[in-house]
Amino acid sequence: MKSIWGEIQEIKDGIADKMDNVLHNAPHTVRVVTANEWNHSYERQKAAFPAGWIVENKFWPSVGRIDDGYGDRNLICTCEPIDSYRLETMKL
Repeated sequence: MKSIWGEIQEIKDGIADKMDNVLHNAPHTVRVVTANEWNHSYERQKAAFPAGWIVENKFWPSVGRIDDGYGDRNLICTCEPIDSYRLETMKL
């Protein structure tokens, strides 16, 4: 959270662009970070590893934002209901 606060401060202080910044474009997938073209005003390193400890513990999202914030807040699970799994284990 501290690193996110720092990124917000960079935008407020005019260090980071208001529209092209690490927060606005997060999450950065491995495909985006490793692409030949990089059309952002910030460095790839900052996009891939916003905090130093992440270098050894990185989770790479498979997709960027789905339908912007709406998709992030309204996830749809296509799994069967939990009760169907419970019934399966009872049969064993």
